[in-house]
Amino acid sequence: GIESQLKSALAPSQLNGIDASLVNTVRPSSEAVVSDFNANDSDGSLWVAHGGQISVYDWNLSHTATVRTHLDYITSVKRVRPEIAAVCSLSGWGLHLYNMANGSRVDSFEWVDPTDVRIYKARVHAIADSEDSIYASYECQHGENCVLRIDKSAMKISSEIGRMMGNSAKNMVPRKLAFLSEMGILVGISVTSGAFGYSGYIRIWDPRTREVVWETNEPGSGRSSRFGDSFADVAVDYDRLSLFKLCSKSGDLGVADLRKLSDDPWVYLKEKNLSMRNVGGNGSGNFVICCYRKQAFVGREGELEVWSRTVADEDEGTASEESYRRNYVDKAEDSERGIIKKIEGG
Repeated sequence: GIESQLKSALAPSQLNGIDASLVNTVRPSSEAVVSDFNANDSDGSLWVAHGGQISVYDWNLSHTATVRTHLDYITSVKRVRPEIAAVCSLSGWGLHLYNMANGSRVDSFEWVDPTDVRIYKARVHAIADSEDSIYASYECQHGENCVLRIDKSAMKISSEIGRMMGNSAKNMVPRKLAFLSEMGILVGISVTSGAFGYSGYIRIWDPRTREVVWETNEPGSGRSSRFGDSFADVAVDYDRLSLFKLCSKSGDLGVADLRKLSDDPWVYLKEKNLSMRNVGGNGSGNFVICCYRKQAFVGREGELEVWSRTVADEDEGTASEESYRRNYVDKAEDSERGIIKKIEGG
């Protein structure tokens, strides 16, 4: 129709990180400090959490709706249906679904276990979804955690995945979840930092069997070629079916093919241009990584860079050390805006 043709004519060209520039700044009219956001590739909309409210912006970043929730502060928001937002808060408990059309809360899901009275008031840390399910990672006050799978059609909890005690870095609650429909797997990621640096894990489950099919922990063992250089953040490339990790000390970017996982599946990318090579990190700071349309966007404190596959290597399968090129996305003055906390494409 006319609307789709107008949208196609006015929409910007497909995002290319090398040529990217700042187009607009979204500032909610009330409680303007954004705590989380969800960019949707299906229609280009942006769902923003600020304070206890959710605001929706269309593909042209025009405001279309704002809903106030019962929460004082939303820490995660995820669009799980065309008009339904899933939200959670670390200052509250449970996962809550809101209808953005009429502002009503349509459902809530809490983790309970009739055989264990300690399982109550569990906070939700991460949300992911698939065509038929919602996945949320829950953590109780004593550290025990799991991922609950919620059936979208029945709107009921259908299974419990990966229950752990949470008494070490290797079994803490997943802080990031990603579902890959092409492979039918759920990826859980947890990264923590402290006085001794970063530690964490990447764990992959088959939701049908609820079994772990692959996992890795860092710092890991002394046999690892990168022992002590733990990842500071991890992202999933849905297009290339790969994992990207950002090393906390060297600052290097590692990539692993999800179809060829092993004990040490990482290939560490090298930039041919000496002037663009990373000078390393100091084991601390704020690092963020996001994969979008076959590109890896990396935030190092306030600086934003992109790693893109070379034209000659575009059609190749497994990545090699020199198959990606690094470029800065922002200008020098852009890096002074503040620390980059999250990156998402849509």
